[in-house]
Amino acid sequence: MSETIGVAVVGAGGWGKNHVRNFASQRGASLRWVCDRSEAALAPVTRAWPDVKTTTSIDDVLADEGVRAIVIATDAPTHHDLAKKALERGRDVLVEKPLTLGASTSAELCDLAERGQRILMVGHLLLYHPAVERLKQIVDSGELGEVLYVTSQRTNLGVVRRDENAWWSLAPHDLSVAAYLLGAEPESVSASGGVFLQKERGIEDVVFATVRYRGGKLAHVHVSWLDPHKTRRLTVVGTKKMAVFDDASPDMKLTLFDKGVEPPPAALTYEQGVRIRTGDIVVPALKMAEPLGRETEAFLEAVRTRVPPLASGRSGHAVVRVLEAGQRSLAEAGRRVDIGL
Repeated sequence: MSETIGVAVVGAGGWGKNHVRNFASQRGASLRWVCDRSEAALAPVTRAWPDVKTTTSIDDVLADEGVRAIVIATDAPTHHDLAKKALERGRDVLVEKPLTLGASTSAELCDLAERGQRILMVGHLLLYHPAVERLKQIVDSGELGEVLYVTSQRTNLGVVRRDENAWWSLAPHDLSVAAYLLGAEPESVSASGGVFLQKERGIEDVVFATVRYRGGKLAHVHVSWLDPHKTRRLTVVGTKKMAVFDDASPDMKLTLFDKGVEPPPAALTYEQGVRIRTGDIVVPALKMAEPLGRETEAFLEAVRTRVPPLASGRSGHAVVRVLEAGQRSLAEAGRRVDIGL
């Protein structure tokens, strides 16, 4: 029987309450503490799980030697300081996305974790989505041919944030999946956005960004919290087939299209054009499971085995590098910004 791991969740509001629910019910985990600065956020925890201790100070959590792993699900500006404190005290850490709000601070956390032989994981939830897992298998099998580019749309009306823009809030999901599917290093990004709701704070509500990867591959990302449609769609275009991951669809999460365009033989003239090929549309059967539950299991498994998870700290750092370069591009009217190593 696998060992039981003592866990604490820091941040009980917003997405944090979902972590509390998952770890409270997860086999192999013992939720010992929930920490939040707000007593109001802690009250539902006490009612639902009276045996779980609550506190407004992370120092209480760190003083408990029974806590081996800590989940940081607070606002993004606090991620670095809280994760650093936990790592320095010898804990394994799962940090919600984005890992931090800067490449230097995310690199610092990765270095700290590696020096201390600690697990550092990032909440790149979609990497644990069954449809994305299947899509990765399809890409790696060569069924799509050579993957040329990826496009994604992540839009809705709200939630409007005050401490990060739509780029930092929403794009980490799609950037992590794009990097996973393309298997290539990002080289540059150009981004344009609009500030409409909080002009005094200069927070972009909508962003359109193009990321260029080694080998000529592209990813185009559209994020917005000022849109009438809730859209969660990612399209992968290959030389043989194309695929669409639609997380908002109740029964067609993943669709494969046997469609493509074949360049004309050299003997043909331009007027004769290229040949469009259209074949079957297939919806693969998926064994669905809650991505957050699978992410929780992956974190606990990494803590037990000491093997870095798929959504490792380094993968989180790679995403932050793209986000930071994209932010510079936003500030410079869409100038193409190289992504430093």
